[in-house]
Amino acid sequence: MSEALKEPRQDRSRVTRQRLLEAAVESLAEVGYAATTVAVVAARAGVSRGAAQHHFPTRADLFAAAVEYMTEVRLAEIRAQAAALPSGPGRTEAIVGMLADVYTGPLFRAALHLWVAASTEEALRKQIVGLEAHVGRQAHRALLEVLDVSERTPGVRETVQGVLDMARGLGLADLLTDDSARRRGIVRQWSHVLDQVLTRSGAA
Repeated sequence: MSEALKEPRQDRSRVTRQRLLEAAVESLAEVGYAATTVAVVAARAGVSRGAAQHHFPTRADLFAAAVEYMTEVRLAEIRAQAAALPSGPGRTEAIVGMLADVYTGPLFRAALHLWVAASTEEALRKQIVGLEAHVGRQAHRALLEVLDVSERTPGVRETVQGVLDMARGLGLADLLTDDSARRRGIVRQWSHVLDQVLTRSGAA
């Protein structure tokens, strides 16, 4: 097969894979794990079940890859948006606010459904435990990058992790009811805490 023919086929394969990943996250967030079968995801993505299983042999493979992919997309968006923010007062709060948006959006809802399912499905749990560790490291690294700080500075690592844990807690609080009004105040307060740590450490 010529290189000219290979490239369009590879492009189609990448597009199909991306559509499956996006459809999996959307379905998990909207209808939960039990109702999100490979067939449902394939139909939502507009591809055959065979094509879905070609890319992801098992349901667990599909869901783990979907959450990892969408996490990378959302963190890339935070990096891009943070790069456009002006320095000075308000920057930290804007960054923390963007992080909170990720944890109160469909990606977190999808991940939460997977965590619950993984608590009773051993095969899924093995994948999700490793994935969660990887996603946690990626989020921590991204927040350090956009804040332009080093975790080697005393107090920074723990405070940044505290902000991530706070954002996850906000996602849980928002799961059943709209918690946006209270969330704004918490984001503001945690931003002040983070700014104080960065200022004391000379990292700001």
